[in-house]
Amino acid sequence: MAGRLQDAFHFPALNTSVAAARKRVLAQLRAWGIDEVACDEAQLVVSELFTNAVRHTDSANVSCQLRVLGAHLRIEVGDQGRTPTEPRARCSGADEESGRGLLLVGALSQAWGVRAGDSGRGRVVWADLAAGRLSP
Repeated sequence: MAGRLQDAFHFPALNTSVAAARKRVLAQLRAWGIDEVACDEAQLVVSELFTNAVRHTDSANVSCQLRVLGAHLRIEVGDQGRTPTEPRARCSGADEESGRGLLLVGALSQAWGVRAGDSGRGRVVWADLAAGRLSP
C-alpha cells in the first residue's frame, strides 16, 4: 500500500455515539479497501474503547483516530476525563454484565496500550490490528 491512510473524528460522550463511531469506522475502512474480517474486528475494538470512554470518564467528547500503514491499523480513542486509575484488562465474574471489553481488545489486537492525552488531560487508548486489504 502506497502512502498512509488516516482519519480522525470525535463525537459527544454519549451512549448513542458508540454506534455512530462503529458506523464511521466501517465506512472509512471499506473506502480504504480493508477486508471484512478486519472491518469487523476494528468495529468491535472501537465499540469497546468508545464505551469505556463514555462510561468511565467525565469527557464531553470522545475522539477516534484511524491510521493504516502497511498491513497494520492503529486505532486510538481519546477521552478528556480524569479518572484515578488507568484502563486495564480484568477478569469479571460469570454473573457480571461488563468488565471484559479490554480482554476482547487484547484478544483482537496485536498490541494495545494507554498514553496521556495530547492536551495533557485525559488519555488515549490505542490498539494495533492486522489490516487485511482486498485485492485491487
